[in-house]
Amino acid sequence: MTYEILQHYWWFVISLLGGFLSFLLFVQGGQSLVFSLSKTEEEKRLLVNVFGRKWHYTFTTLVTFGGAFFASFPLFYSTSFGGAYWVWILILFSFVLQAVAYEFHSKPNNLLGKTSYRAFLFANGLIGTFVIGVAVATFFTGSDFTVNKANLTRLSAPVISSWGTAWHGLEALAKLRNLSFGLAVFFLARTLALLFFINRLKHPVLEARSRKFLAYNALPFVLFFLVFVIWTFLSEGFAVDPESAKVYLMPYKYFVNLLEMPALFVAFVLGVGAVLAGISLTLLKPAFRKGIWFSGVGVVVTVCCLFLLAGYNHTAYYPSTADLQSSLTIYNSSSSPFTLKVMAYVSLLVPVVLAYIFYAWRVLERKPMDIEELDEAGHSY
Repeated sequence: MTYEILQHYWWFVISLLGGFLSFLLFVQGGQSLVFSLSKTEEEKRLLVNVFGRKWHYTFTTLVTFGGAFFASFPLFYSTSFGGAYWVWILILFSFVLQAVAYEFHSKPNNLLGKTSYRAFLFANGLIGTFVIGVAVATFFTGSDFTVNKANLTRLSAPVISSWGTAWHGLEALAKLRNLSFGLAVFFLARTLALLFFINRLKHPVLEARSRKFLAYNALPFVLFFLVFVIWTFLSEGFAVDPESAKVYLMPYKYFVNLLEMPALFVAFVLGVGAVLAGISLTLLKPAFRKGIWFSGVGVVVTVCCLFLLAGYNHTAYYPSTADLQSSLTIYNSSSSPFTLKVMAYVSLLVPVVLAYIFYAWRVLERKPMDIEELDEAGHSY
């Protein structure tokens, strides 16, 4: 395998992990619905436990996503995590709140009480999804940083990347396109959560309420997603000259990427179609309960395609608005050929891990959950 193939391979792995993470954010979406969807203590307890069985999947995938980025594209890791650190601190802090909430929610005589820990879950559901969406949007809108690899020779301050503002990533919240994608991810997570409730709960009242809430959350998701995608396709993109490696602004770059990569175009259309099919069938057919699997697969494919649009076809996946030539590409920010090759062999074990996760999921979810099963279980959150 050539160095270029390895770089493309690892960007595909990162993109796929991003797709799985986006799907698993349904846990966060469900947490944001605990107060509004449930009316009684019994209903709240049931909802918390439905996601209590799944919360570690999202947490583990987030850590794996960050670890894979660090190992394969370390310059991105040092630039973004070292510069836009307030964004990543917000995300990580919200996930710490989640872990604390599940650990102490049902402990006897806990200090803060169940309502406080449920508020922690809501905070993770709101902040975790929205801020992740804003951070991913900067792959298309750019960030304020500069990169100078010559600084490695400075013994007093061998810092390669410098951030241009004192907000250290929070300035991304001032861009409307970033906000639109953040809101799209937030409402997508809630939409997936409602589809999951409909599929997993054996509770007629909560199922009926979930179907009602589905339209309220799916509509803003579609609206904000369309705003982001159309805006991105009509905007200038950060292209890379294959000969000189110079970065320049190109009109309709991301739409051109879609057209120049037919397989990606087909996958993107099918992914979006699957998401909409899962939502539509659930809304139109009262007996339909498998919308989570249509929309879930569609989300994985669609988000994976968005990442590939940002990094493939000579595109800067982490563009700099302060200095175009500081923009990061899969070529100038990757690990050494040896590192990428060794990790490529290790990645062959990923299907085995996925098979184990699928098996464990099936064992835990053999039948819909109700209050009786929750009371019979040996452990509850």
